[in-house]
Amino acid sequence: MRAFYSGQFVLPLPPGHRFPMSRYALLRDRLLEHLPAVDMDQAPRATDGELALAHTPQWIAAISDGSVSPQAMREIGFPWSEAMVERSRRSTGATIAACRAAFAGGVAANMAGGTHHAYADKGGGFCVFNDAAVAARLMQAEHGRGGRQLKVAVIDLDVHQGNGTASIFRSDPSVFTLSLHGQKNFPFRKEASDLDVELPDGCGDADYLTALEHALDELDRRFSPGLVIYLAGADPFERDRLGRLKLTFDGLEARDRRVFDWAWQRRVPLAFAMAGGYASDIAETVQVQLGTFKVAFDYWRRWQNAAR
Repeated sequence: MRAFYSGQFVLPLPPGHRFPMSRYALLRDRLLEHLPAVDMDQAPRATDGELALAHTPQWIAAISDGSVSPQAMREIGFPWSEAMVERSRRSTGATIAACRAAFAGGVAANMAGGTHHAYADKGGGFCVFNDAAVAARLMQAEHGRGGRQLKVAVIDLDVHQGNGTASIFRSDPSVFTLSLHGQKNFPFRKEASDLDVELPDGCGDADYLTALEHALDELDRRFSPGLVIYLAGADPFERDRLGRLKLTFDGLEARDRRVFDWAWQRRVPLAFAMAGGYASDIAETVQVQLGTFKVAFDYWRRWQNAAR
């Protein structure tokens, strides 16, 4: 199974910044230890042309040359730097590469990504470019055949609503946006996804999994994707600082298994990204993410066995 990393492109952050940048390197170390069969490759750099499939030229240029306003950077939550620009491009490139690899092998990963708060013309919530939106549009361009457009489902299980993704695809019937998120959590002004499922604070494993099953059933009734992009946020975890939900390690593993099984039963390629995770003990966030990779690897092997 192929996975694409951008962890070597470290974003310089001031002391005490709440974004857990070190989790990406920790995840890579854990994968090397526990899943050495995962083939990890450096993420390619998303080009201006690729980014322009989902973002305005003005936003791409402002971020790239540093002319972006201080207010816009405050919304993102990072200080501007050339390293930030490079990392943002690489993280987007990783989801592009994961989608291409998923078409070849059934399942593939971006070891970062899930930057779903980025709109076409602005960023927000630690998100500069929207990797899922760029990748979905590029895959449609690459896989359109005979006038038939590739349909893409974005299954967003980060604890925060994918407002940027919903906005970008608001009038696009070829992309279905599903977001299962905390009702009272950030962003406080939400956009309308194709399917939004809002969960109360303190929601635990059983109620979450029931809600997810209903959402996947609804997705199945309304849409038949040729590609799934899955945002496997670790932040519904019960000890996440920004999550406000109460999912256990077992609950999150069951969540992942339901999503991967949904795609597998329909033989739909699936690319996944890590999205959010902010546990006080960063090792717990990485444990959730490692669990996602273990489930993914199981389903990747099913694809390989079916191809023989």
